[in-house]
Amino acid sequence: MSDSRALDPGSAPGPRDRRRAWAELLAGRVRRQKLDPEREQKLQESAVGLLRSHLNLNHLLLEVEGPARKKVCLSQLIDCDSPEAYTDLSNSFIGSALRDQASRLGVPVAVLSSQMVASSIVQICEAGAEASQGVLLDSEQRKKLSSLLEITRYLLAHSMFSRLSFCQELWKVQDSLLLEAVWHLHTQNIVSLQELLESHDDVQAVVAWLSRSLQCLCEQSERTEASSQHADTARAVLSDFVQMFVLRGFQENSGLRRNVEPEQMPQIAVAVLQRMLTFALEALTAGVQEEASAHKAARCWLSMFSGCTYCSMISTDCPKRFFRHTLTQILTHKPVLKVSDAIQMQKEWSFARTHPLLISLYRKLFVILSPEELVGHLQEVLETHEVNWQHVLSCVSALVTCFQEAQQLVTDWVARLLARAFESFDLDSIVTVFLVVRQAALEGPSVFLSYADWFQASFGSSRSPHSCSKKALVFLFKFLSDLVPFEAPRYLQVHILHPPLVPSKYRSLLTDYVSLARTRLADLKVPVENMGLYEDFSSAGDVTEPHSQASQDVEKAVTVFEHTGRIPTAVMEASIFRRSYYMAHFLPALLTPRVLPSPADSRAAFIESLKRADKIPPSLYFTYRQACSAAEEKPANAAQGMKVDPGCGEGTLGLLTAALQELRDTMTDPTQYDAVSAQVAVVSERLSSALGHCEDNSSCEASKIKLSVLTPELEQWEQKVVDLLLTSFCQNLMAASSFAPPDRQGSWASRFVMATCAQTLLPAVLTRLCQLLRHQGPSLATPHVLGLAALAIHLGEARPTLPEVLMGPPFPAGGLSIPEFFSSLLPCGTRESLFFCLRFCTAAISYSLCKFCQSHDAMYSCLSPGLVKKFQFIVLRLFSEARDPLSQEDAASLPWRPLYLPPTDWQQAALCLWTHTTFRKLSKDKEFHLTYRDWLQLELEVQPELDALSDMERRNFQLWAIYEHFLPEPHTTGGCDGDLGAAFTTLVDALLDSCHSSRSYEHSENSALVLSGCMGNRDIFSRLQEMAVDLEQGPEVPYGRAPSGGHFLFGVFHRRLQALASGWDMAFHLQRQRELLMYKRILLVLPPSVLVGSPRVEQPAAPNCHEFFHLVNSELRNLCFHGGALTHDITVHFFRGLLSTCSRSTDPSLVADLALRACQTQCPLLLTSALLWWPRLEPELHCRWRSFPGPFPRGLQMLQEAQQFAKSFLTPDVTSPAPNPAWVSAAALYFTIQRARTESRGLEELGSLREELLVFLFFFSLMGLVSSHLTPHAVDTPKALDLCAEVLGCLQRRTTSWLQLFQLTETDAGLGHVLLRLVPDKHISLLPVAFYSLLPYFDGDALVQDTFLHVAVDLYLQLLRLFVAGDTSARPTLANRSQELQDQAE
Repeated sequence: MSDSRALDPGSAPGPRDRRRAWAELLAGRVRRQKLDPEREQKLQESAVGLLRSHLNLNHLLLEVEGPARKKVCLSQLIDCDSPEAYTDLSNSFIGSALRDQASRLGVPVAVLSSQMVASSIVQICEAGAEASQGVLLDSEQRKKLSSLLEITRYLLAHSMFSRLSFCQELWKVQDSLLLEAVWHLHTQNIVSLQELLESHDDVQAVVAWLSRSLQCLCEQSERTEASSQHADTARAVLSDFVQMFVLRGFQENSGLRRNVEPEQMPQIAVAVLQRMLTFALEALTAGVQEEASAHKAARCWLSMFSGCTYCSMISTDCPKRFFRHTLTQILTHKPVLKVSDAIQMQKEWSFARTHPLLISLYRKLFVILSPEELVGHLQEVLETHEVNWQHVLSCVSALVTCFQEAQQLVTDWVARLLARAFESFDLDSIVTVFLVVRQAALEGPSVFLSYADWFQASFGSSRSPHSCSKKALVFLFKFLSDLVPFEAPRYLQVHILHPPLVPSKYRSLLTDYVSLARTRLADLKVPVENMGLYEDFSSAGDVTEPHSQASQDVEKAVTVFEHTGRIPTAVMEASIFRRSYYMAHFLPALLTPRVLPSPADSRAAFIESLKRADKIPPSLYFTYRQACSAAEEKPANAAQGMKVDPGCGEGTLGLLTAALQELRDTMTDPTQYDAVSAQVAVVSERLSSALGHCEDNSSCEASKIKLSVLTPELEQWEQKVVDLLLTSFCQNLMAASSFAPPDRQGSWASRFVMATCAQTLLPAVLTRLCQLLRHQGPSLATPHVLGLAALAIHLGEARPTLPEVLMGPPFPAGGLSIPEFFSSLLPCGTRESLFFCLRFCTAAISYSLCKFCQSHDAMYSCLSPGLVKKFQFIVLRLFSEARDPLSQEDAASLPWRPLYLPPTDWQQAALCLWTHTTFRKLSKDKEFHLTYRDWLQLELEVQPELDALSDMERRNFQLWAIYEHFLPEPHTTGGCDGDLGAAFTTLVDALLDSCHSSRSYEHSENSALVLSGCMGNRDIFSRLQEMAVDLEQGPEVPYGRAPSGGHFLFGVFHRRLQALASGWDMAFHLQRQRELLMYKRILLVLPPSVLVGSPRVEQPAAPNCHEFFHLVNSELRNLCFHGGALTHDITVHFFRGLLSTCSRSTDPSLVADLALRACQTQCPLLLTSALLWWPRLEPELHCRWRSFPGPFPRGLQMLQEAQQFAKSFLTPDVTSPAPNPAWVSAAALYFTIQRARTESRGLEELGSLREELLVFLFFFSLMGLVSSHLTPHAVDTPKALDLCAEVLGCLQRRTTSWLQLFQLTETDAGLGHVLLRLVPDKHISLLPVAFYSLLPYFDGDALVQDTFLHVAVDLYLQLLRLFVAGDTSARPTLANRSQELQDQAE
């Protein structure tokens, strides 16, 4: 009937070809005959009879099509216009036909309809081309089934369909029934899956049919991946069935009850899920190939455990109960392995070696089950079931790898198990403990502590559970002894090297076990004596050959020595306690002949250190040196001694690259986020292979990492590996950030850093970061900056577990933490470095605030205060809008997302971060707040000629920072509390500190300033001068005032000098000298009036110069480079200050006289210095004094007269009288002789001078002789000696006492009080040299004096001390000793 077609009106066939439609024939019949009701009734009955005799209900149901094709069966008999009318009329017709057929057969119409529909479904299922190969329908079958189900819904709506009868009919032909057809019946509400399954009497048959169909569906799903329609349908069918089974099989018991076996559906659901999991596990256990259908089916079924499958049930506990049940089934699947098998094979069950599909299944289970629940469930299963040890231990590996907090949970669990094992002597518990700990330790120290560490911590103390009784000890050693036949050599070595702590009276138990273990190692040909120094005891792999292990030990020992500068403890211990391995393997590997480099490398330095410590036999060392010499002669043989990296194969690097690529692919797929941690573990294993060794923190003795920041260098192989890791981290971070902000990215970054960068490779990673950030920072692209900033944050997060970093010169000697290390890599001296520092700080702070928004402690620990302060400094410096008070803090999201979306507007991002509420709170914290002192230190680092600001912008910024920002700020927050004196003092401190900083060190070669080359000092000096002027014009400032009431600047000097370390070595002297040069430089740039305090206005008085005098006498005196005088600059500065003070006095002449009189008694060095520089000083003094009323001051006249006396003494003119005091005239005469540098008649007239003046002149000539030895280029030694001899001859001829000059003391009220203040201490200490230089010029009368012998012996002892120790000890002690010798002689 469906083949009948209407005539196309557009065609014109011939008479014979034309077939007239049935309706057309009837219509013609109607026109030719008259209407007769009786005839019409008969005709209708005949038509119905005709239809009944030829109607096939099955064909009728299958021929009905949907309205999409705009025609229905029997459409030729019905004259309707709409498709809906077609469908309604056809359904009505079919229903009428079914009722008529049922009435004739005498059966209920519902039963007949159910039979007809079931028969039609079977015909549809059997009609497909793939019916014998799968459980899915083809497109034609789906169309027919859709039409059939439309009719079925009509029958249901009119109570003409029996679901129970329909289910029974389907089960009769279940072998022909396709699973997709059943799914359509369920989804279109014809009959639910639960009703269909519960209608079968045999539950096992239903379970078998469902399991078989689901397996077939999984296989067909993998085959139809190319067809998106079939694949989508297969996934939908599978997902719906799984959801139904989980929801019905694992729901809580409720009051709902059905008439048909209420417990049957949960039983079926659980049984089917169990069968399918068993099928998948067996496929994995059988090790089938990935191309096999069973493997593909297992993969398809296990994919149903992803979280998206159970989204609709997330509000219920069904998924969690199902996952717990699944985990139990996995752990208990075919428990055929014995404990002994597990002990021998568990190294093959590590995370990286477990089947990927099983690892994927674990990860999916871990999504819903928390670590606490997983550990608790593991414990419950192990206590109540026989388990499959392979699955249990692989689950432990996955647990500790995927969850960071699992380490502590597992540690606590095994500790409880261990305690219980020794309480009840439970063998099962202690077996579980050892297997679990060893399995977790296989994953490496970044995941779990090593087995050696755990064993020593658990059994190495008196508080260990085994030490409570003898029975516990017997229990432990009985267990360990039972393990010996199955143990890997690694574990036996651990037990021997780190044995349990045993009381002495039970020592035999340990001895017996050690003997047994040694015997076993001997059987395995692994002697204990050949164990390496740095073997990885966390691995249960095969023991490395001694020669191979020795090479690794040498490389590790050299690395540790390079970082610490000391012989590693393991090497020292091996040279004593394991001498056979040390002598037979370690030393031969270390002393491999090679061409020795120049300068010596770390390996050569290590060898020399061992030799000095007598750890290398002389004969062996001699042989090594000879072989090295021979290697130099034969370069071809030098390669034998070259360093060989066991991991340098390109294959291992390729595997690492592939693992990193897989990690990147995983990161770009949001649905695979649960696989990231697992892939990180794979990367860690590949990294260990690439490096050629396993990472073991327990064997790393380097407590600090030494780096050369100025010239960081890496081996080519190390740089390749590190670059791979850093590139991967940056790419992964960008990929992860495209899906979620940092706080929702999970712990992948922390795990990546800990598993790759934060272990053995850390020194290389830090060296490469030093190269990138400090030397190439401005050239880095935005993804690199973001990635490295995040890496810095996560390395800072791991700060408690990482060693400190020794930066090397020019940085401080102390170690830096990892966050401080990154802060130190960010200089701020130039425009480029300022902008790069801004980018890096913005990225790092934004990432940390977003990543740790819920944990302020974590955020504070990973951020360096220096980093945050640099960000504040740069923002305030570069962006004037940031200096305005914030009207309202921004509470919007942190600027992380705009950073990784190109193009990045760093200025906008920095200002956004600056105004954010979280950052404002952070910046107000005392630890992170930018203080006045911090600002000064950073500002001093900037080089003006390379600054991002112009000169005027820089000046305006500095004035704003000092006077508007920090000066009003409270002292508690790092400000000055409005105290300009405090601001001045802090600025001086910062200037002085800058000369010792690394920043000034780097610029010292290009600086025109004395202040250690700090290029920014000239601007800060300008601010210092401005503040000094402001202080002089304003009221006196009490803050920082010296105790004597002088200028408070000297109080700063005094405090800093006291803080300097004391000592007599050269380093101490150089440090103190550098500090004093800084003091002098600061004094010279400040107004000279700072040196001379203002006199009181009420009456003329001497200016308060006490503090400056003290500085000169105690410190500047020792900086005299001219033997007996200060430098010209500080001398003229003092006199300028004196005249400046006089200008503010009512009697300038009196004030000057009082000041110079104080100089004579308190600081005579200023007067002798003025005499040295008098030719340059006198014109300026006369010029300045002309503006003052009154005569030239008497003190200055005295200096002028002394200079005139000295000049006249060396000329033929009449000699001027020598003014008093005599030492002034003697100093003027000595300096004049030095300037003249001639042997004039003046030296012949020395005898005419009075004795007192001659004694002082002899002292100055002695100091000149000493200076000639110290600075031979400045003073002619023969002439200095001749002058001394000439003056000495005059004194001897007059029999004047001169020996007292060699025994000067501070307590001497005469000569010592003055002369010891005129020259440096070093010159006084060298008086013995001068004495014995003049020994040939002593006459006989001097040698027979009573005191001569005592003085000569005393000076000889001092000379010996100079030769041996470099100093002559304290002068008072020597003088007192001389006095004692004199008393004894008398």
